Amino acid sequence: MIYLLIGILFSSMLSILLRISEKYVKGDTATLAMNYVCCTVVAFFDAGALKVFAPHADLDIAVILGIIGGFAYLGSFLLLQYNIKENGVVLPATFMKLGLLVPTISSVIIFRERPGIVQIAGFVLAIAAIILINSGKKDDNRKELKIGLLVLLLILAGLGDVMSKFHEEWGSHDLTEGFLFFIFLTACTLCLGVTAYKKQKIGLWEIFFGLIIGIPNYYSSKFVLIALKSLPAVVVFPTFSVGCIVVVTLVGVLAFKEKLSKRQGTALGMIMVALAMLNM
Repeated sequence: MIYLLIGILFSSMLSILLRISEKYVKGDTATLAMNYVCCTVVAFFDAGALKVFAPHADLDIAVILGIIGGFAYLGSFLLLQYNIKENGVVLPATFMKLGLLVPTISSVIIFRERPGIVQIAGFVLAIAAIILINSGKKDDNRKELKIGLLVLLLILAGLGDVMSKFHEEWGSHDLTEGFLFFIFLTACTLCLGVTAYKKQKIGLWEIFFGLIIGIPNYYSSKFVLIALKSLPAVVVFPTFSVGCIVVVTLVGVLAFKEKLSKRQGTALGMIMVALAMLNM
């Protein structure tokens, strides 16, 4: 459980840094690209530099799953941006968080993980809380609802986590960092291409925030993978998702002086109960 908690802290740090960077960066895709550059470099050396290319019986699994995961990582971000233009802010944000359904359900169907009644109730409560915490925001930009785009966002948002679960089950633990290297290398290559296509300039602020965001981004992914070695996915992914919501919300209240509505307070209370139930 300690590794999952560390992963939550790193992921929350990522969200907080993204919040701070909004005042300084002009190119969101450029910042994301530099983030992936940092993640790729850190993963490369964390894996033992050139050892990521050394012959290994399960290297092909790490490469294939990593490439798919890289497409999912970047694809979900770009689709989120597009969905916000087409469906407003609230629904895309909610559906992206609900991406945890994909790895959780996949683990039950494919790997026969069997959560207890209390954990199932906690999972349902967590989903309800995620919907509630996003339900009260205004959605002035929404045009005609395009549900297909939202469902695709949900699937892509969860696909990267599915690849992590697949690697944990089918890959080698010796290649954990190598698997992450191929994820971020793929996302980095694609994102640099998108940045060039959009003609976004990579300035000093984009480089600075991209690099400092990349470190918690990498380690949040790494510690979730480590947590999957000892905990079932039906516990890891819901706990990770709602745990990040709690930490980021508390930091928003304490550091950024944000105020919680009654609805948000109720949702956070539901999340705390859900976390307890998921880990019983």
